[in-house]
Amino acid sequence: MPFSANQTFQNLQPADFEIGEYDACHFVGCNFSNLNFHGSSFENCSFKNCDLSNAKVTGVSFQTVRFETCKILGVHFNGANPFLLEFNFQGCQLDYCNFFNLKLKKSIFNNCRMLEVDFSETDLSGANFMGSELSGAVFDQTIVEKADFREAVNYRIDPERNKIKGARFDLDGLPGLLGKWGIKVG
Repeated sequence: MPFSANQTFQNLQPADFEIGEYDACHFVGCNFSNLNFHGSSFENCSFKNCDLSNAKVTGVSFQTVRFETCKILGVHFNGANPFLLEFNFQGCQLDYCNFFNLKLKKSIFNNCRMLEVDFSETDLSGANFMGSELSGAVFDQTIVEKADFREAVNYRIDPERNKIKGARFDLDGLPGLLGKWGIKVG
């Protein structure tokens, strides 16, 4: 299997990508939509301005991977290799992604659009959602203890069905916690 370290790959198309191990590599402006990454591993890598929509990531290893201003629609991250899984998403579009039952402690989802994302049974302890749009995101039996939802909008988190101790919310976010009971704030 090919191994690449400390390299920058620009403007790749799906046909240009080689399944392999990538360490400290940077992918810039690449179109990986619908690509099957199976068999690949990424450690300390970054993706910037890339399109990974509908990419297949079953069994793929993502260890300390950063995504910046990427379009990542409909990706089932729940199939990725869970070992040392760690994400940092900055300004990404993550609509319809699935993170079901993953351990994503301290992962970062800053200023992302995350419509209809599935976080059911996910451990998001200490995760950061600052400034993200979470319309339709599913939090069910999810651990969001000590997570930061300040400046995040349109989330609905039922405190009876999720562990939220120590999580941080803005006053503007109270309707997302109290909506179940029909309580109006303000």
